[in-house]
Amino acid sequence: METKQLKRLPVGIQTFDKLIQGGYLYIDKTAYIHKMVSESNYIFLSRPRRFGKSLLVSTLQSYFEGKKELFKGLAIEQLEKEWAQHPVLRFSLASGKHMEKEQLERYLLDILSDNEERFGLHSDKVDTNIRLKDLIKNVYDKTGKQVVVLIDEYDAPLLDVVHENEQLPILRQVMRNFYSPLKDCDPYLRFVFLTGITKFSQLSIFSELNNLKNISMLPEFAAICGITVEEMQTQMADYIDVFAKTEETGHEEMVEKLKKQYDGYHFTWPSPDIFNPFSLLNAMQDRRLDSYWFASGTPTYLIEMLRKFDVLPSEIKNIEAEAFDFDAPTENMQSITPLLYQSGYITIKDYNKNFNYYTLSIPNKEVRIGLLRSLVPSYVQTSTLVVNNTARKMAQLIVNDDVDSALSLLQKFLQTVPYCDNASSEGHYQQVMFIVFSLLSNYIADVEVRTPSGRVDMVMRTNKALYLFELKMNKSAAAAMKQIDLKDYPARFAMCGLPIVKVGINFDDERRTISDWQIVPTR
Repeated sequence: METKQLKRLPVGIQTFDKLIQGGYLYIDKTAYIHKMVSESNYIFLSRPRRFGKSLLVSTLQSYFEGKKELFKGLAIEQLEKEWAQHPVLRFSLASGKHMEKEQLERYLLDILSDNEERFGLHSDKVDTNIRLKDLIKNVYDKTGKQVVVLIDEYDAPLLDVVHENEQLPILRQVMRNFYSPLKDCDPYLRFVFLTGITKFSQLSIFSELNNLKNISMLPEFAAICGITVEEMQTQMADYIDVFAKTEETGHEEMVEKLKKQYDGYHFTWPSPDIFNPFSLLNAMQDRRLDSYWFASGTPTYLIEMLRKFDVLPSEIKNIEAEAFDFDAPTENMQSITPLLYQSGYITIKDYNKNFNYYTLSIPNKEVRIGLLRSLVPSYVQTSTLVVNNTARKMAQLIVNDDVDSALSLLQKFLQTVPYCDNASSEGHYQQVMFIVFSLLSNYIADVEVRTPSGRVDMVMRTNKALYLFELKMNKSAAAAMKQIDLKDYPARFAMCGLPIVKVGINFDDERRTISDWQIVPTR
């Protein structure tokens, strides 16, 4: 039987014409582009990093430059009737990170110079706003056509200083000055598109650009970036089959594995399930269920902001909030929620229409494991390698129903964790246990789970059993077990379909580890 030749996967390809001319697989998003450019002249889109924003900007560039031949067979070929050409100014600020004020200004001038050269223009002016205004007007005068301005990663210069009270206002003013001509140049502009990760207030960045339409949470543009489950199953079915063969599993089972690992994003509600495209394409190419998104870099600004807001690892789940609480400017945020959401670490999981609030949580396994691993140095204060090895060994023991040996291993591990200020609190050990148990890969851990009679300190679900943990400090495992029975916690989970195991654990704050424990299966 002849093997079907598959198109190359566009891993790392962010240029539309290179993707099409190179014969790479392209998930068709051109219908969204046609709708977008038909409805408004000034548009803003926020999506997490590595979600296809740069490819979208490149596709817009090819569209406005009238490269009709690149769109053969795509949705927009039938939708677009005019294919009017426009001069395009494209600015990518992705490399404008870790810069002081003077560096950033030189960087912006260099980007302006590159665009000037493309149109045979030259300027020695050093004010970025004047330079941008002149560029737009001169290109308009030279071509006789309205100009398209595409700005990719508009917020990149500000992300790494979002937690700094001194640097943020300085760099924000530089960027505000740069963007300021866009309003006054309206007669010369056909279309303006800005994309980035976070949402800065219009007042602080875009001055009087009050006609900027934010499509980030509009249902009709929910899947403009990313890959939906339907797109994967229809346009990537053959790739799934090849992957399934490598994994020695069936097609449907492979789909479920991919969904568990990389799916689960929603940027509005209702919304199709959306995959992280960077991770999905890399996984398909390597035929490995790896953590590609996190391997590409965990932003330091996120970790710094988690520390600034004293966020506990167990709190990054089931967050109830109205839209203005998370689809909100990040520079003056009162909680970490907007940054977590806009950066892709939590996503919309549900919406209560009657009371107009959303439920936000971690989208998938890759993000859950990666985020917790990145928090290990802050909460466990020891080597990530040691923590991961401990979690792996514990997982191997638990899968064989040897929870006693797993807790013995955890007891020895905790004795190696350096002292920290809150090591004498029950909450500290609850968070440490949550991190370690959440790293057990296929197991699901949660803390402070409500029941009719109280809250269970921690619940862990495996394929074989549901474990209810009660934690005590400087008391006894028997006291912990007594509370489980007194509150009748198992009754809350009687319909879970799994055997329930009660686990009482006592911590000794002097030894800074577990002193004793009891494990009692329910009947």
